[in-house]
Amino acid sequence: MRIATFNVNSIRQRVEPLTRWLKERAPDIVCLQEIKCVDDAFPRGPFADLGYNIAVRGQKTYNGVALLSKLPFDEVKSGLPGDDADDHARFLEAVVSVPNGVVRVASIYLPNGNPAPGEKYDYKLAWMDRLIDFTRARLDLEEPLILAGDFNAIPAPADVHDPKLWEGDALFLPETRAKFRALSQLGLVDAVRAVSDDAGLYTFWDYQGNAFSKNNGIRIDHLLLSPPAADKLAQAGIDRPMRGGEKPSDHVPVWIDLDI
Repeated sequence: MRIATFNVNSIRQRVEPLTRWLKERAPDIVCLQEIKCVDDAFPRGPFADLGYNIAVRGQKTYNGVALLSKLPFDEVKSGLPGDDADDHARFLEAVVSVPNGVVRVASIYLPNGNPAPGEKYDYKLAWMDRLIDFTRARLDLEEPLILAGDFNAIPAPADVHDPKLWEGDALFLPETRAKFRALSQLGLVDAVRAVSDDAGLYTFWDYQGNAFSKNNGIRIDHLLLSPPAADKLAQAGIDRPMRGGEKPSDHVPVWIDLDI
């Protein structure tokens, strides 16, 4: 089973490159972030034509997450538990059946948090606390669980081209990294780092300053696996060439193969 995550930075602008990538990489499940449209405006046709079932939690202009799955959805839930007043479209969870049980996947668009300190950063940290609580509860189910998405968190200095430049950014502040570690220490495995310790493994390059050509990137798009999922991990990769293609997002897809 191939599962991927991709922050598309506006789905309606990325239909052509996304459909090309779907045909080439053929993922079974794709978690999308920053679709930037309401549910009814999501361009379902091209993806349905490729055999994908579609679940959307949209929002006008900002945020928005979606799931594409070649397997039927047994269950879909939107919204991260823990704050009924939070109406940001940042979380979508689904369950699909596989021969030996089920797989649970969540598409996550974690808040950016800048400027920090401030209200936006407080919201980010509180959101991360809610994600930790959610994950702890889901791990009790002992299912293959994949948290996939744009976490807006740089886990370590090895995941950024120049740590000095990011010291004051909400994505790299010590509190952010501590929350990310707390999430991981529940028993989750960072799929990319499970297969490679290489430097320069980035998933985001800013549109400004020739960042991509200089490889001035950061790694903020992650697939975190519960122990039952990590036991099935066969491979993981980052599709860097997507950033140099036509109409690129500032992020690229990250994917895993599970022996399920």
